[in-house]
Amino acid sequence: MAHKDYRPVEWDAALEADLHQLIRLAVREDLDRFHDWTSGILVGEQAEARATITARGMGVVAGLRGVEMVLREYDRRLELDLQAADGDRIGQGDDVPRRTVLAEIRGPARSLLAAERPLLNLLGRLSGIATLTRQYVDAVAGTRARIYDTRKTMLGWRRIEKFAVRMGGGCNHRLGLFDGVLIKDNHLAQAAEQAGAARRTPAEAVRRAKEFVAEQMAAVPDERDFWESLLVEVEVDRLEQLDAVLPEGPDVVMLDNMPPDVMREAVRRRDAAAPDVELEASGGINLRTVRAAAETGVERISVGNLTHSAPWWDVGLDWL
Repeated sequence: MAHKDYRPVEWDAALEADLHQLIRLAVREDLDRFHDWTSGILVGEQAEARATITARGMGVVAGLRGVEMVLREYDRRLELDLQAADGDRIGQGDDVPRRTVLAEIRGPARSLLAAERPLLNLLGRLSGIATLTRQYVDAVAGTRARIYDTRKTMLGWRRIEKFAVRMGGGCNHRLGLFDGVLIKDNHLAQAAEQAGAARRTPAEAVRRAKEFVAEQMAAVPDERDFWESLLVEVEVDRLEQLDAVLPEGPDVVMLDNMPPDVMREAVRRRDAAAPDVELEASGGINLRTVRAAAETGVERISVGNLTHSAPWWDVGLDWL
């Protein structure tokens, strides 16, 4: 049976709109309403230059498609010749890091100097995410587990950071609150307070969510495809909660901060009671522990580190 999943982030008009706003902000940060005084003093107005974007080590490149957008914002006379593509594994198999040319840029020297730092920031950030994601994906190779990102992203960067996760071989969790139902303990606490009840259980919340989706499909038939594709996911932190939610038929159950032995038991119970429900391991998982989580048999592992703790990838501009 094919399982539902969150929509993957593509390089599309929405992503480019987000990136364009970030680039405009980068220009304002560097130039405000003034000029690059250093280049204006030292570099002739008619001077032309060539430079290569060079990776200085191994990793996965992401963000090259955005370099042209950066250059256009600074000066449409700048020409870009790409020699790699997003998702390429750079320096794979090398024993020592080496320099790899990703692209060449030609055009007015002053403009290229102004654009240098923003384009390198973009590539360093996104390629760092893609590279770290690939390490997680490789770490769980041979298991059924897929690596997912989270919403722990920089404000305004979410689409492009999630795109970078995909370039590293990972999967995208929900893009935003609009992109799925994910019931967590804070939702249950607030719902209980409003109802004047002692508690609201995850099972009750899943039942209500499924009822709501069914109501929407009946009320707005033209939107049936949307509602049928909407995931209902619920967080549990105890096995008895898992036992209670499985009969309600959520698409995914998130196992919050469970150790591997408990996750393994959760998988056993799921297999016996509701094999079509996928399980997601979440909470404190890192490169040292991700393999153990994957070997429990869960289908999904969500990792905040992919975006909030990815090291900067070493990429530079080498002037020719």
